[in-house]
Amino acid sequence: MPTAIAVTSPDLVLPPHDRQTPPAVVQPLDTLEGSLTGMHALIEQHGYVISLYPSSVEGAVTQRLHTVRSVLESDRIALLGIDLPPLGVALLAQQLRQLSVCDFSPGVLASSARLLAHYIYAGALLGSVAKLDRVPVTLTSHAKSWVPGAQFAVLANPRPQLIRVGQEELPGPEFGTRLLAAAGQPPSDWVTTTLAPAWRVQGVATVPLPQESARWWGTSRLVEFAAGLYDVSVLYQLVSSVRREECHWCGLELIGDRCGFCASPLLSPSSSQELPGTAVRAASSVRALPRGAT
Repeated sequence: MPTAIAVTSPDLVLPPHDRQTPPAVVQPLDTLEGSLTGMHALIEQHGYVISLYPSSVEGAVTQRLHTVRSVLESDRIALLGIDLPPLGVALLAQQLRQLSVCDFSPGVLASSARLLAHYIYAGALLGSVAKLDRVPVTLTSHAKSWVPGAQFAVLANPRPQLIRVGQEELPGPEFGTRLLAAAGQPPSDWVTTTLAPAWRVQGVATVPLPQESARWWGTSRLVEFAAGLYDVSVLYQLVSSVRREECHWCGLELIGDRCGFCASPLLSPSSSQELPGTAVRAASSVRALPRGAT
């Protein structure tokens, strides 16, 4: 069975591209007992579980996830807090679901989340930036947000950007993507009629707005969007092109500089020499993430 991919709410589960893409599961559940039972069943059935959650999610949710992993005393649960807007997290979860049926080990799949996140263009069309605190906002933009009818296009990832709609253009990806749009109130077609053609996306899909989006963006007057790679062969090539290492702590494979399951950093060659008998290979000359990525 493929590694299970979990998200924190049903509205972060996007429809699969095809019948080969496994569904995502929701964790944690409403009660601790239900969460324990559900997570134990997932481990028994799939072997490993990768749980994604937006960094803005309530502390009670993350606390329950960590409690479940602690009570089960399992090293087969990866808890990954993702610093993406909710729709971006949903898109990342969909990409991991696509890759879970490939021949990647659970460790490589979990550590690939940071790599894939860098290629997700996530943002929103906002009616106000007065309460936006996750993207830098100038005093001028704050002042303009009080003007009736003002709209702002904000890009949160991979590089923060804020523009006034109709006055500037929002920079987009330079590779083929598929765009997801989730409308709040009031609805707007700017994302599908203006942004999508400007970004030359290879398809547009409309999905429900995640409940967490209003908290993340500081307003319910928004249309959230996320564009990313969607072809599983391209996703596979991207992840497989990065050299694999071995976690010195838990022994799982990883790409990049940190294990997705135990969060242990990859040791440098000098550090590995200080651990005799530990099978740690030298750090790869191929970077899993571009310089400056988080």
